[in-house]
Amino acid sequence: MLSKSQISFVKSLHQKKYRKEHGLFLVEGIKSFKEFIQSSFKIHSLFYTSEQYILLPKLPANINLFEVNNAELGKISTLQAPQGLIALVYIPKKEKINHQALKNQFSLVLDGVQDPGNMGTIIRTADWFGFKNIICSEDCVEAYNPKTVQATMGSLARINIYYEDLNELLDENDIPVFGALLDGQSIYQTNWGNEGLIILGNEGKGISDDVIKKINQPVTIPRVGAAESLNVAVSAAIFCAELVRVKN
Repeated sequence: MLSKSQISFVKSLHQKKYRKEHGLFLVEGIKSFKEFIQSSFKIHSLFYTSEQYILLPKLPANINLFEVNNAELGKISTLQAPQGLIALVYIPKKEKINHQALKNQFSLVLDGVQDPGNMGTIIRTADWFGFKNIICSEDCVEAYNPKTVQATMGSLARINIYYEDLNELLDENDIPVFGALLDGQSIYQTNWGNEGLIILGNEGKGISDDVIKKINQPVTIPRVGAAESLNVAVSAAIFCAELVRVKN
């Protein structure tokens, strides 16, 4: 049986302030948990119902294990319909990105993306297409937000997420900078070369003015119909698919 202090502690991790303070975030559901247990992420604690126990993979000895009932799980879950398992996972301590790691590949750069679902979908899409790095502006939504983690469906375990000052990052790099803009060259006619940063902007405002100034090649997804704009996660998927197609 969980104590009030345990329930209070896990519930505090629903908030960014306490995730940052304790260096922990929540992963819910056996499928996502299995992705993290097979990765470099370290697991702090695991809360599971008896039905989930037989589905668990072999676990390291240093994980704190707590069997709970459905009512207890409901008290600490972020979901309306809890999935029988919640893991507390350590947030990795990442240094600033090594600029050499950006060479000879394409990386996604997110400027002010705010919606957790969009962020999670972009991470999942990047994983599908084999991208390794996503660089976020400092005002982007947190990758360890429960809604973001849920939307990644475990892909967060395989993608390197960095939060950087984009102006500094772009000033210090000498690889091509492509930007998703309405007024640019068609994505299907762009000469991509073999490396670059692909900048995608905020859901409502697009790419910020300061960052736009640093774009070498504006790129657009040609519009055929009458929609005003594309969802940023959909745009990310189209860019990833096209880059993989050209590369192969």
